[in-house]
Amino acid sequence: MRIFKFFAMKMKTFKKIIIILALILTPAFFEGCGNNTKQDAELTQNGKDNRSLSDLEEIQEKGKLVVVTDYNSTSYFIYRGQPMGYQYQMLQELATYLDLRLEVKVSNDLEDSFNNLNQGDIDLIAINLTVTADRMDKVTFTSPHTQTRQVLVQRMPANYKKMNASQLTDSLIRNQLDLAGKTIHVQKGSAYAKRLESLSNEIGAAIDIVEVPVEAEQLIHMVARGEIDYTVSDENVARVNKSYFPFLDVSTAISFNQKLAWAVRKGSVDLKKEIDTWLDDFRTTRRYAVIYNKYFDNQQSVSIVKSDYYALGSGKISKYDDAIKRESERIGWDWRLVSSMVYQESRFNPNAVSWAGAYGLMQLMPRTGNRFGVGRKSSPEAQIRAGISFIKWLDNRFDNEIPDRDERTKFVLASYNVGKGHVDDARRLAEKYGDDPNIWDDNVGKWLLNKSQPNYYHDPVVKYGYARGIETYNYVKQVINRYEHYKNIIDSDIVTVQLVP
Repeated sequence: MRIFKFFAMKMKTFKKIIIILALILTPAFFEGCGNNTKQDAELTQNGKDNRSLSDLEEIQEKGKLVVVTDYNSTSYFIYRGQPMGYQYQMLQELATYLDLRLEVKVSNDLEDSFNNLNQGDIDLIAINLTVTADRMDKVTFTSPHTQTRQVLVQRMPANYKKMNASQLTDSLIRNQLDLAGKTIHVQKGSAYAKRLESLSNEIGAAIDIVEVPVEAEQLIHMVARGEIDYTVSDENVARVNKSYFPFLDVSTAISFNQKLAWAVRKGSVDLKKEIDTWLDDFRTTRRYAVIYNKYFDNQQSVSIVKSDYYALGSGKISKYDDAIKRESERIGWDWRLVSSMVYQESRFNPNAVSWAGAYGLMQLMPRTGNRFGVGRKSSPEAQIRAGISFIKWLDNRFDNEIPDRDERTKFVLASYNVGKGHVDDARRLAEKYGDDPNIWDDNVGKWLLNKSQPNYYHDPVVKYGYARGIETYNYVKQVINRYEHYKNIIDSDIVTVQLVP
């Protein structure tokens, strides 16, 4: 009996061994463990994890957040050479929070913006989008950044200053029933058109709704100029524009308060979550209040819009545009890029003098100024001519070495700021340590940064010693970034604003 039990136990043990061996020898077992399986090889092919990245991870891998906004006196504009605007400043804050570079595109065509978002050309639509059920089928909205209602924009009578309150009320549309039969121009694809359609059904009478591919603020200006009779706008934008045009009336509401938000692609779950987390907190801060009041409750807005240097209206960047255009054309450079340099150098102040002795609009050092025939007392035009001649001189030095014009421009900018010798040192360091000496970003720019460290500025290939590379690195980045903003606004397809006296 004991012998039988012994053999029975042995048989159970043997069966267990057989089962374990069978599991081990199955393909599934090998696919489920180990580091050299086909599945793992596919996941790590070429040293990269090929598993799908989340929407936010893809953006972080690119290192930049690509957004579209609209250009007007509240969202995004250029004033005295500097990009400004409610949406722009909010986006700067968001990009800082996400630790991403901000790339701004402009469009006043809502349908194009929705299409570009869903095609993956942009990551975020950052305008005053009214949250509606129809739009929720196209995009996903972030938390609202503000609330407002829609109002009718109309002109007051020519003699409105002589009217009492009752007479003025009688001369204006105050009852939504009175919109029957009226022609109202609104931005194509906007929530204003949908609201007017609903209102037409509610009052049981036709409203002639004309949708045009023109941004809402530009339509307000057309009302002011008498080109159209009525339009609809968000109340906060309408009130800002009333400060420019006191004879406009914006007191007739056609909707209740509505949420205004940004939009991401459907499926951009992580990006939306990060934006919502940031936005829900940021809206409670004093910083947000300052930004909002700066653009929607600021009496100085009138002087900004009437200024010759409000680029959306005037097409100008500075009082020196003509000279910069003329001299830039002489060397084949875009005048907007040179204007960005001048802003960076002197903020367009011809009397600026740096701690190092650089002077004037172009911040030329005395030795360089002498070489090109100017001094501190030279006219602004002469300073511009000399500075642009110096740019051309530098460009010629890199012409045969760096054939790509966009790359060469960055080397010229860096050399203008820190001197060609230091840039040549950085190129030699790049070549020595295996980077491309003809590419700025992540290559030569990186090595110029390293020239502030002893183990690099004492390197045998370095001839000009220590350089505070961070200043030049930031100089190139800031000039190029501002240039992109200038290209967004200046000489683009914008209906310029003609202010009514």
